[in-house]
Amino acid sequence: MSVGYQIVVDCHDPHRLAAFWAAAMDLEVEDHDSQVRHVLDQGHLPADSDAYVEHEGRLRWRAFAACSGDGGRTRLLFQVVDDPTEGKNRVHLDLHAGDDRRDAEVARLEQLGATRLW
Repeated sequence: MSVGYQIVVDCHDPHRLAAFWAAAMDLEVEDHDSQVRHVLDQGHLPADSDAYVEHEGRLRWRAFAACSGDGGRTRLLFQVVDDPTEGKNRVHLDLHAGDDRRDAEVARLEQLGATRLW
């Protein structure tokens, strides 16, 4: 039996990255609105806390965002870190669309905000 997995990426803008990778990989951005509201309603977090933000009309945790598929078995978690990345990123994702779809897929990813390196 296979196991689920989560890849964690340190970043400065988790919500933008979660949205990009969800669109790129046909995943769903996880919606934490009800969870944040529950924590607020229970008084576990003050209303003026900087632990959450409103993003696209929904409450989200400020420090992380995630996208997932397969019922949550595969997950990308993007978490805020303050320190800049030094040198080459240690993690990258390779997408395999196949030779017959490569050009169309590259164009689609560029429309989502990707940059073609070569």
